[in-house]
Amino acid sequence: MITSRGKTKTHRERLSSAARQGSLVALDIGTQKIACLIARLEPPKPGEGPSPQLRIIGIGHQPARGIRSGAIIDMERAESAIRAAVAAAERMADVTVQDVIINVSAGLPQSQSFRVEAHLGGREVQASDIQRLITLGRMEAERPGRGTLHANPLGYCIDGTTRIRDPRGMVADRFSANLHAITVQEGVLQNLQLCVERCHLSVVARVFSPYASGLSVLVPDEVELGAIVIDMGAGTSSIAIFQDGGLVFGDTVPLGGAHITADIARGLSTPLTEAERMKTLYGSALVSPQDDRDMIAVPQVGEEDPDSATDVPRSMVTGIIRPRVEEIFELVHDRIAASGIENVSNRRIVLTGGASQLSGAREIAQRLLSKQVRLGRPIRVAGLAESVANGSFATVCGLLIHAQNSPRDLSMNGDLSPVESGRAPWQRFSQWLKENL
Repeated sequence: MITSRGKTKTHRERLSSAARQGSLVALDIGTQKIACLIARLEPPKPGEGPSPQLRIIGIGHQPARGIRSGAIIDMERAESAIRAAVAAAERMADVTVQDVIINVSAGLPQSQSFRVEAHLGGREVQASDIQRLITLGRMEAERPGRGTLHANPLGYCIDGTTRIRDPRGMVADRFSANLHAITVQEGVLQNLQLCVERCHLSVVARVFSPYASGLSVLVPDEVELGAIVIDMGAGTSSIAIFQDGGLVFGDTVPLGGAHITADIARGLSTPLTEAERMKTLYGSALVSPQDDRDMIAVPQVGEEDPDSATDVPRSMVTGIIRPRVEEIFELVHDRIAASGIENVSNRRIVLTGGASQLSGAREIAQRLLSKQVRLGRPIRVAGLAESVANGSFATVCGLLIHAQNSPRDLSMNGDLSPVESGRAPWQRFSQWLKENL
């Protein structure tokens, strides 16, 4: 039998697909790259707690095409890039991918908080009551032309007692929850989903990019005490504020590493590929006394003769990079200040994403944002190769962690957004855990 991607599979082989093997598949659709990770849930080792461990068994990544600032602008080119990334991960893992969880960073995300309440009449709180509140919250968050990514309870209240984490089994007359929701433009969501479905894949959940990044780079104390995650991608720089174990604010700035590259290309009249190379090898947001003496050969646009390259001091490259990096963090500062909850986020910032690896970005962020800043990389996923164990893969690793936690999140946090009817894949994963661990 031929599968949707042209592979001959027997019935027995199809039973060994990703879902059957208890695997999770994450697809990061970014401006500069498409990344696909396939992870297997392994039984926990002695002393590591009751939760299964995520181990990467398949990795695929391709340069992004047809995508700008996280949004689809060319359906065919984006589809081709997604197919290539998924196929590479499938070959490495020796499985056929069907269900994927994807990230969303485009669509002008909006963050809103509100309170929903139900009257129980003095009976015990059940899981269905929690789900009913979450459903009410999602309805409250709905706006014309916008789709809800997350509706997360920040805490429950029973008859005036606040900050309850797990209200199940408690007797309540008035039962309420404070929720936080992230919404984005519906058209952006539909185009992302359509592009993935054209690859014969099923989108089972959509996750706000910096939220996913936070799940992979933050330690538990940072999530609990408060921290700000800044995910510096190629097309956007996204913000997620965590407090008391959950997401309390999210936003996006439409500037990222690709804009720095474009500035270098324009300022030095060099091709974009050469500008990216110079940014990676010589780029810095900090001035050094050596910069005026270090010379860099800059190939010129349209010139075929290698001898036509122009030598420029490294200080010129730094002078182009620094203003754009400062602009990004100034905009981030304004968004955080406008949220009204800057003070709840402690004094901790975790900088991640591909553009965060630029030399000097951490120091500029610390100066302009007046907070402690550290660089974040995925810390809760095993089996990552050295070349991908960095901030560039924080989002896609966070998608896996979100999917792993989804049985708990579905009942407690309500932040996994199914887009298909029927039995959800995370329920199948949960059943697999019961049968195999």
